[in-house]
Amino acid sequence: MTRGVRGPATVVAPLEALLFASRLVAMRAAIPLAVMLVSASSAGVVVAQQPTNLRTVEFQSPAVDRTMKYNILLPPDYEASDERYPVLYLLHGVGQNFTTWSRLGAPFYAEQIGDLIVVMPDGGNSWYVNWAESAGGQKNAWEDHIVQDVVGHVDANYRTIARREGRAIAGLSMGGFGALALGLKNSQMFISLGSTSGALEHARTAAARLRAGMPPAAADPSQRSGQVNPQIGIPGFSSQAERTPLGIEFLTEEQASAYDPFQLVNTIPRHRFPHIYLDSGTEDGLIEPARELAMVLMQKDFPFDLMQMSGDHNTAYWAQSIGHLLTIQYEVMRRALGERPR
Repeated sequence: MTRGVRGPATVVAPLEALLFASRLVAMRAAIPLAVMLVSASSAGVVVAQQPTNLRTVEFQSPAVDRTMKYNILLPPDYEASDERYPVLYLLHGVGQNFTTWSRLGAPFYAEQIGDLIVVMPDGGNSWYVNWAESAGGQKNAWEDHIVQDVVGHVDANYRTIARREGRAIAGLSMGGFGALALGLKNSQMFISLGSTSGALEHARTAAARLRAGMPPAAADPSQRSGQVNPQIGIPGFSSQAERTPLGIEFLTEEQASAYDPFQLVNTIPRHRFPHIYLDSGTEDGLIEPARELAMVLMQKDFPFDLMQMSGDHNTAYWAQSIGHLLTIQYEVMRRALGERPR
């Protein structure tokens, strides 16, 4: 493993956190990957528990006008305490769903930390943006689904530290892009943003296409499988075809640039800039945009961590990277909350 670059003048994880992360990686072989056992339930009620502190919550999301789900990991002593906890939101990638992170080892690492809530929402194949144009009677405000509906539902139903210092967001691949784009657009909500194997150039590439006069790219659900995944269990949203929005993501260059992390870093004052965590496998083609963004952050003297390990764009890499991502973002929140030595 190569420990990369750290940006100066930042609320970054202290040495003890990095040692803790290394210890967690060494323990990875013991990860009990969760087996989801789903049962029927009314809206807003827990419908899955495996392990005991992993729950699946069903709720109505106005932003996308449909019933949605998220997985949530509660601290082991949650029921026995009256404490409020920081929250890390983990976004999945294309073709994945709200169960992905629980199968990559999130329960194991969350349990090692103990006093952290981890929320794993579902964004379909939406890229977590508010689509410029929807079709088929759909509502596709996927940014609002995450930052308004999911965060709002979690804060209303669980004992969270419901302010910026106690809230972080991260994701893998499409979710890495989503975490940085949403986190930078809503910097008043999140103290730390994380990306592992993030597709960070997604919006920049779309903006370049539109600037060159190419037609807006429309999603094509017909190219995705229509086979229903019972593990998802959301009526009308359980096959890859159903989970791919109907419509056009960006109609103009300006709309695409509004979600471009490389542009968004220029819109936030330094005193309000969130900590950013970036990592990627050295065999992953998406490592170059992560390195490029790290250089931008270094030049601006903004807070960040860059980490790279041997690995590709696959579950084997993400099952390792989550230990670093989760531990460092947890430490950033605790330090921002004034709970670490200065």
